[in-house]
Amino acid sequence: METRLDLSDLARDPLEQFGRWFEAARAANTPQPEAIALATASSRGAPSLRIVLLKRFDERGFAFFTHLDSRKARELAGNPRAALLAFWQPLGRQVRIEGSVTPVNREEAEHYARSRSRDSQLSALASPQSSPVESREWLEQRVRDLDREHPGDPLPVSERWGGFTLAPSGYEFWQNGEHRLHDRFAYHPAASGGWAIERLGP
Repeated sequence: METRLDLSDLARDPLEQFGRWFEAARAANTPQPEAIALATASSRGAPSLRIVLLKRFDERGFAFFTHLDSRKARELAGNPRAALLAFWQPLGRQVRIEGSVTPVNREEAEHYARSRSRDSQLSALASPQSSPVESREWLEQRVRDLDREHPGDPLPVSERWGGFTLAPSGYEFWQNGEHRLHDRFAYHPAASGGWAIERLGP
């Protein structure tokens, strides 16, 4: 594991730099390198945080999927800004990303839903996400009922299933250093186009 990060080590494009670190985390057999923290806030500014799975990152942004009745989706509807944090402990690295959020289109949401295992699709259909349920047994019965209703058929995708793409307005790359002398670099949009990079104190 590297213990020092210099400006010359970084790509000028933060998306490229994220890709490099993401692939390095995969190569290091980091458990679920796509598991990232997502922070949202209500329209009144009350924050909430959870782990989601990063399913796409490209020039459009960073995409994740969820039920549209979930707390995160409701908060994003009222306050469409969010922050992501990727933390790859074996490499001593983390990346913070902030930006505005927009819904993915229906085609992409359905494509991802159908790519999941049948059991995962059944669970997503059965769960009234973020709403109170009477018991675990009630949920399990809902799954069994749906399985019987759609034997071997393609499962429907709920109209309340969707996703979001975060378009970054800033990044921060952090690498662990000895004796807490960490390396931190922030990327900000440059006035002339592209990205400006600055080193931050640890």
